[in-house]
Amino acid sequence: MAILFDLDGVFYQGDKPIDGAAEVVNWVRDNEIPYLFITNTSSRPRSALVDKLAQFGIFTDEPHILTPPVATVHWLKQQQSTHSLALFIPQPTHSEFSDFKLWHGDDDGVTAVIVGDLGEDWTFQILNRAFRLLMRDPQPHLIALGMTRYWQNNDGLYLDVAPFIVALEHASNTKAVVMGKPANTFYQTAINILGTPPGKIIMVGDDIRSDVQGAQLAGMRGILVKTGKFRSADLQQNIQPDAILDSVKNLPDWWLQHHPE
Repeated sequence: MAILFDLDGVFYQGDKPIDGAAEVVNWVRDNEIPYLFITNTSSRPRSALVDKLAQFGIFTDEPHILTPPVATVHWLKQQQSTHSLALFIPQPTHSEFSDFKLWHGDDDGVTAVIVGDLGEDWTFQILNRAFRLLMRDPQPHLIALGMTRYWQNNDGLYLDVAPFIVALEHASNTKAVVMGKPANTFYQTAINILGTPPGKIIMVGDDIRSDVQGAQLAGMRGILVKTGKFRSADLQQNIQPDAILDSVKNLPDWWLQHHPE
């Protein structure tokens, strides 16, 4: 058995830890359960996530964190052409693409337009710049670092990357390659890293579509926690989680009662 954990909304919300969540990671390690933290976060590199988790008493390393930029790098390296990347992601995350040539506004060809969560840095000019690149001939790949619609911060809900991807798809008449939850390609990368059959993997998250349904479509079990972005209306969407927990801190008790073989 193995476990995939979402981060934001499961172990912390904004800059506040979820009560009892850190002890769950200790329980996983004590029981030698293989695990990965998987997140659609594209605003910071894995090194920053390691540091953030440490602030909450959760100690891990970069190989135990799978992000859309990391999955994208795996995908790009499988392609046969030379890549010049136009990055529409926060500057700190550029380090994950250090093996590739980056576009800096020159006239050189761009083979992939990579779009992540720019948050409040989005402007019309930036979105239009990505659109113009996608209208070039030959048309570059549009790569979405996740398709999360929104996320929960301390002061309320914020738009995530999906609305901007949908706008670019519609305007440029193309379809994005999605490298984050709920895309099957992203979950398959996690399966490959764990080396565990999907039927023996449990996904724990606060997003009924990206976390629960996405995992289930990849052949895993999906557990929904009532923290983070969870809303009671989520349970009216004809998606049936394999379990619903008040918090990730309840996972060890659930595991003891329903330990899948």
